[in-house]
Amino acid sequence: MTVLSGFASDLPPLLWSGAVSGCLYGLGALGLVMTYKSSRVVNFAHGNLAGLAAFLVYGFSNGALLNLSWGNAVLFSAVLIALIATLSYALISPIVFKSDLASTIATLGIGLMLQGLIQLLFGADIVNLDLPVPRFGFSLAGVRVSSYDLTVLVVTLLIVGALFFVIDRTRLGIAFRAVSTNPFASRVCGLNLRSVHLFAWLSSAVLGLVAALLIVPTTFLSSTTMSSFMLQAFTAAVVGGFNSLPGAAVGGVLVGIAMNLFAFYVSPEFMNTFLLAVILLTLNLFPGGLLEKVSGGRV
Repeated sequence: MTVLSGFASDLPPLLWSGAVSGCLYGLGALGLVMTYKSSRVVNFAHGNLAGLAAFLVYGFSNGALLNLSWGNAVLFSAVLIALIATLSYALISPIVFKSDLASTIATLGIGLMLQGLIQLLFGADIVNLDLPVPRFGFSLAGVRVSSYDLTVLVVTLLIVGALFFVIDRTRLGIAFRAVSTNPFASRVCGLNLRSVHLFAWLSSAVLGLVAALLIVPTTFLSSTTMSSFMLQAFTAAVVGGFNSLPGAAVGGVLVGIAMNLFAFYVSPEFMNTFLLAVILLTLNLFPGGLLEKVSGGRV
């Protein structure tokens, strides 16, 4: 009875904190899926671009580059990250229509360049970047809920809701869905595929920026922080399915919960091994993701 009661008391907090972390993995996974659905490119520079975004916010708000308020630092960083994302797509756009594999490999090179830029501007030091939110907390059904948890949930819901609104309700979203479903027919109908690709890359950059700003306060910020986050986001995309935006969001929550349970009941030292095992198992049993049949092919 003691073991069962201990398990019952430990499980709710683990599920809650795992779901909160999973929201961030879902944001990262959505960025990966956006670029993949539009151009069939797995953007391995996604994590490093998000890391650069977090460092820019740090530099602009802490005096390392400028001395701006946190909000202005985020806006300024978002503009720069959008420009870098545009330049990144411009570098690989000539080969996007020739080879998916070559384009994916090119993103590895861009990612290394971005990591080098981080080290050039900010060095290899570890820094802290906090969220400017009031600190409070309360207990609900034995689960401790903090202001950070609520911030993550609210921001995630707003960002994901805005993304799905654009995709469902706007002409650009309709074009994105058309290109994702049939690029050749979309081109024949007169759609500009490069414009849709750029929309996906910019959306991915914004998602990465938001995910980085939310996840860094729980850990630390270094030139390799978001590269580790990339593996978690990639796992979420595989679990949910690279052809499903809803699947990526749900996959993030599932991966977050699974990681929390594994770290608590097994060992956090083998987390990367666990994630790779999840990827292999999912690809073998559910090649299209766990939610392939549920989500269909609309978005």
